[in-house]
Amino acid sequence: MTYTQRRNLALAVLAAFIAIILLSGCGTTERVLPPYERPLAKTDFQNVRTTAYTHTEADHREYSNHNALGGELHAAGPPIHRAEAVARATLAYEVPRAIPVDETSSYSSQLQPFSMEETSGSRRITRTTKRVTKTTRGAKRAVAVSPGRHSLGEGGRPPQIGSAAADWSRWPAGTVFRLISTGQNYRVEDYGWALAGRNTIDLYMPNQREMNSWGARQETIQVLQWGDPQESLQFLSRHQDYKHIRRMVLELKGRHKEAAALR
Repeated sequence: MTYTQRRNLALAVLAAFIAIILLSGCGTTERVLPPYERPLAKTDFQNVRTTAYTHTEADHREYSNHNALGGELHAAGPPIHRAEAVARATLAYEVPRAIPVDETSSYSSQLQPFSMEETSGSRRITRTTKRVTKTTRGAKRAVAVSPGRHSLGEGGRPPQIGSAAADWSRWPAGTVFRLISTGQNYRVEDYGWALAGRNTIDLYMPNQREMNSWGARQETIQVLQWGDPQESLQFLSRHQDYKHIRRMVLELKGRHKEAAALR
């Protein structure tokens, strides 16, 4: 056997050895889904575990500052230190009710029916725009933010709605909620592996300092608008090669035992 043949044989053996190590490593480090938790009752007020994330984290860096729908992540406005309850949450597929919004400002958009559509090569969020009609004298209407001056942001404007990640079978995409402790509003626009089958909501923070400062907290939230579960199901059904998405799809279809058994 010539020197060249011996060298090629040695390289082939080395390559096979490395491949075996890599394959065995993949088998032992396969990511396991988090333990399944029984869903909370779907009420306007809920007590949930909250965590925080930011776009510069190692496991989110590849997505930059974009959410699962392809839109940009937004940090919530500053705390207003007092939150006031509203009558009930609206559903994304109900006729929207009027809320106090400064329509001349781009600081914050009014809560609108939330819909999603995906185009080839890109994903985007589509919000249906509807003009809010003037109500007659004496008519009752629910508001998403109390008109009290303490509930408004700087300059009397509604506070900026922040981005949040959650299990979409529990809080469908487009769900808007308020933290009672701070008065800050968030919209569910993202999901994550560690959130599938869990009663945890991840709040987007603009930097790691604020993310670490938030840590993990048990918070009471008020749901101001529920997202549409059917739209979430339609979107997730196209991406269920991943186990955490598959778990959400099963739950959205009402197959809770299968979702709980998925590992």
